[in-house]
Amino acid sequence: MQLGFVSAILPDFSLEEVAQFAADNGFATVELMCWPVGKAERRYAGVTHVDVVDFNKEKAAQVNRTMADAGISISGLGYYPNPLTPDRAEGQVYIDHIQQVILAAELLGVGVVNTFIGRDWTKSVDDNWPRFLEVWPPLIRFAEAHGVKIGIENCPMAFSADEWPGGKNLAHTPAIWRRMFEAIPSDHFGLNYDPSHMIWQQMDYLKPMREFADKLFHVHAKDVRVDKHRLDDVGIMATPLEFHVPKLPGLGDVDWGQFFSVLTDVGYRGPVCIEVEDRAYEDSAERRFASIVQSGRYLKNFMP
Repeated sequence: MQLGFVSAILPDFSLEEVAQFAADNGFATVELMCWPVGKAERRYAGVTHVDVVDFNKEKAAQVNRTMADAGISISGLGYYPNPLTPDRAEGQVYIDHIQQVILAAELLGVGVVNTFIGRDWTKSVDDNWPRFLEVWPPLIRFAEAHGVKIGIENCPMAFSADEWPGGKNLAHTPAIWRRMFEAIPSDHFGLNYDPSHMIWQQMDYLKPMREFADKLFHVHAKDVRVDKHRLDDVGIMATPLEFHVPKLPGLGDVDWGQFFSVLTDVGYRGPVCIEVEDRAYEDSAERRFASIVQSGRYLKNFMP
């Protein structure tokens, strides 16, 4: 496995600075964010370490040279919008950009693009399904044609009032993954697996790793703490941030020893990228850098 981190936590630093920080602190890889340049509407979005608009061979060579000079690989390219949003024109903008990220991945020789399926959060899974079948089979065929795998993160995106009640990412449970993979039986369609999202949904985070072992394209290492005293007060119908808190690995409820025990059992040999969303470490650049180092130091205890 290769230990790395997600570049979204370092929005104010250049690609060169991100790569050098990774090298200086014993990391092997980084998932590079590829949002369109501009202001984002939510935290951790809108970060651009690779601008894929008008990307070409020369720009790809420059990015690869920057990473190679630091001795750091690219675990995947990340872009996490809502391509199934009810506004079809908006959704098409996201679909078009996903395709640009795929093309950039091909030019860079990066095998994985990580993203969300998306969802109309006001509708049921069944009512979202026709749109899923309209949007995603062509996107996966496009990825296949360019030799790129698509890793879908399993985050429900149901944290704030504008994402309630259904969330903005359809792919958050094993039942839905089975249905997706049956509808699109492609070796290029899989998961960017994050165990923390299973914890606050009160689901087993080890069992899916066994069932979907061949679909684990990329892994995020993020922890979460469910505060039972708050859950007892507000109940499971509350918005999730009322009863859980994203934390650094080792500071939440994921048993990382068990996690890596199963991950090694199923033969996973890919990247494991720390995803920092812990507000306790976000008040300064120094604290954000320290959060990545602390997380890496902890996870190395479990990694082969």
